[in-house]
Amino acid sequence: MTYDVVIIGSGPAGLSAGIYGKRAGLSTLIVDRSPMCGGQVTSTYEVDNYPGLPKVTGMELADKFKAHATEQEVEFLVSNITEIEDKGDVKVLHTNKDDIEAKSVIIATGARHRTLGVPGESEHAGMGVSYCATCDGAFFRNKDVAVVGGGDVALEDALFLARTSNKVYLIHRRDAFRGAKVLENQVRATENIELVLDSVVEEVLGDGMVEKVAILNKKTGEKSELNVNGVFMAVGILPNTEGLAGLPNTNEAGYIEAGEDGVTSIPGVFAAGDVRTKQLRQVITACSDGANCITSASRYLENVK
Repeated sequence: MTYDVVIIGSGPAGLSAGIYGKRAGLSTLIVDRSPMCGGQVTSTYEVDNYPGLPKVTGMELADKFKAHATEQEVEFLVSNITEIEDKGDVKVLHTNKDDIEAKSVIIATGARHRTLGVPGESEHAGMGVSYCATCDGAFFRNKDVAVVGGGDVALEDALFLARTSNKVYLIHRRDAFRGAKVLENQVRATENIELVLDSVVEEVLGDGMVEKVAILNKKTGEKSELNVNGVFMAVGILPNTEGLAGLPNTNEAGYIEAGEDGVTSIPGVFAAGDVRTKQLRQVITACSDGANCITSASRYLENVK
């Protein structure tokens, strides 16, 4: 069977594309190497910015998306796609099992946050350790938090959190920031942001929830602890494209180059969600991408019939 559209990835973007694909009358298959749908949202303790579903847990939201796609009779396959082979009007997806043929493909493999890899980080993920200030900042209103990083995202996160948090410690391993000077100036001028430079986080501590971080000053060797309720890691994001050959054009960071319509450099191949170049990576924008990609795919299929 040759599917009208095969979606690689079962996060919010992929599930949204699946729902819209079936509603558009397209034979639709979602393929993911993991049997658990939802992507990054499944590791989020609470989602409080998805319209109409305040304070829903990440797992609950993922389950709702999957149930909706299942109700629409979207097909699912657990398999690892290793290559997208472009044969013109047909794309052959090579997997660790059988090959799959599709008239169009939507890449919705998402992205992952770069981690520090220090003790206590993974144990407190979603319990005070966060990788998205705009997602989780509201949970730390009037509390003390730390931001780790030295680029634009770290500076922006510190400024964002300073609006509502009591105190923001900005921890950076060097004595100079890599981010834009205008952002650095704003950070330095913000009274409730304290710079902790030449320092690295050695451990995240807490009993269930984050309570403090252990700090090492790399220049002096001095060790200390900061009492915080939250730690926001802003040390980079990596697109989930490793091990997948035949990708469309990507930028220097590895994200697939595509606008809001999802159109890539390969006709009939589209990109949705965190894996594509975009300004904001959130559940709601991923869902929007999935819908837009189906619209683009439908138009493409009309032209190749």
